[in-house]
Amino acid sequence: MKISVSSYSFYQYVRAGKLSLVELPKIAHDIGFDAIEFIDIPGETQEEKLALAAQIKAEADALGMEINAYTIGACLYQETDEASDKEVARLVQQLDVAVALGAKVMRHDVVYALGKTGAARSFDGMLPTIAKNAQRVADEAAKRGITTCTENHGYISQDSDRVERLFNAVNRDNFGILVDIGNFVCVDEDNVTAVSRLAPYAVHVHAKDFFIQEFGTRPEGWGTTRGRRYYCGCVLGEGVVPVRQCIDIVRAAGYDGYFSLEYEGKIDCIEGIKRGYAFLRSIDG
Repeated sequence: MKISVSSYSFYQYVRAGKLSLVELPKIAHDIGFDAIEFIDIPGETQEEKLALAAQIKAEADALGMEINAYTIGACLYQETDEASDKEVARLVQQLDVAVALGAKVMRHDVVYALGKTGAARSFDGMLPTIAKNAQRVADEAAKRGITTCTENHGYISQDSDRVERLFNAVNRDNFGILVDIGNFVCVDEDNVTAVSRLAPYAVHVHAKDFFIQEFGTRPEGWGTTRGRRYYCGCVLGEGVVPVRQCIDIVRAAGYDGYFSLEYEGKIDCIEGIKRGYAFLRSIDG
């Protein structure tokens, strides 16, 4: 099994100034990961983003580490054609950052919230616009040898049936799904059922785990699911997500890509990442 780690997992240290993005490939390599993925590369200009991406890639190359994916935020539902054009153009620039990183997969979000009027009132109302814009991004990605995908992420485009409808609507050979085996918790969906539905479309996988507490008093610092339960990220294999079963489901569907650890817990992130890495390695014996 090929194992990578998301740069997001280190953000306790990155935000505190203890690690820079350029240092992350070395840290991941020393823990034992085969590859690393990066989230939104910062920079005031495109040139700054491309320069930082090239520096990160040089560090990874020196270690023999692959940068296997680039994950970015996006909102592909826009009220006007002009706004859609602007967002698609921004994502095309992000494709060039992915190229600079050497990543062959780029994940983008599609929508963050429902609106109060018109098509924005429902996911299916927004779906035609989202799909059209995702097609435009995928078509540009194909020219660069990149596969695009979206993730079960953000409450609105998170249920497995909605993500499947989006996959079908986009209908591009280089567009698939980033299956985050943990994120279904956030919309109160059974992880095994949801992963089973989306596994055939997986082009990338996030391995993540959560603690859950039922409705009542929300613990400080915990998130709230759509159904008003409470969740908190934890070390992979120590929460409620049936990680081994979900990974087996995806592999049985024919997926042979990376399983990327995404740690969002409260303990020291390096400790949490190391324990999650050991758990993933134990799955292969």
